[in-house]
Amino acid sequence: MISAKVQAVRARFADAARRAGRLPDSIRLICVTKTATVEQICEALAAGVTDFGENRVQVAAPKIEAVGRAATWHMIGHLQRNKVRAALDLFDWIHSVDSVELAREVERQAAARGRVVPVLIQVNTSGEPTKHGVPTEGIGPLLEAIAPCAHLTVRGLMTMAPMVETPEAARPYFRALRQMAERLHLPELSMGMSQDFEVAIEEGATMVRIGTAIFG
Repeated sequence: MISAKVQAVRARFADAARRAGRLPDSIRLICVTKTATVEQICEALAAGVTDFGENRVQVAAPKIEAVGRAATWHMIGHLQRNKVRAALDLFDWIHSVDSVELAREVERQAAARGRVVPVLIQVNTSGEPTKHGVPTEGIGPLLEAIAPCAHLTVRGLMTMAPMVETPEAARPYFRALRQMAERLHLPELSMGMSQDFEVAIEEGATMVRIGTAIFG
């Protein structure tokens, strides 16, 4: 069942990529394991999924311990500074850096481990007060402030579109993020979820976070 859903999602990836004149292999499928059991994660792994995402450190820990390090793990939820140490023990990527303070804590903990952590800047493209992320006007100052950090590397931007009635209504938010990334010469765009990922791919997503369409 999971295998069939992975194949169906990948087929939709390919169709959306072709519409945008892109190669399907340029888009990374990140299976979001928020509601998934270890058995389901293992099924997805067997179906060829190589990237998984989790929203919370404490939820990810037992799953990663059970599944092992055969996959790449992405921290995609809001990250508190007091959870950075644990997060770096678990995750390969951090998608949700949204403040200088958080970035500096990632730098400190990464330096202690002798590693360089790829991160994305989370941007609140909708301006909704309930959403995490730096406001669009704050991206430049944040990047300048964390430029001296030697143990994290900013690879791109991440956003969550607001809840809208149709996938098409999310397009302006994805387009805005792509335009920001292009101006900043950042290659990675983490955007799009089960309800709107095809539009996100058409607008340039390189990482798409899919949970419901695969795990229900």
